[in-house]
Amino acid sequence: MPTTPIADSTQLLKLVTTPMPFGKYQGRMLADLPGNYLNWFAREGFPKGELGRLLALMQTIDHNGLSDLLRPLR
Repeated sequence: MPTTPIADSTQLLKLVTTPMPFGKYQGRMLADLPGNYLNWFAREGFPKGELGRLLALMQTIDHNGLSDLLRPLR
């Protein structure tokens, strides 16, 4: 049985093209959210749905120092 990748290129592209829809960083691209904000969501709970999945993915990327993966997509 094939495994599903944690993040495919479509999800990575969404991180650099999707603006945060609410809050202090409303309008900022998800890929540009500060690490402390992403970590707050990780502690308090991510929103439901696709936005929550994308924020969780961005938090994982940021936490592991992998933000350079997004550079070619910008």
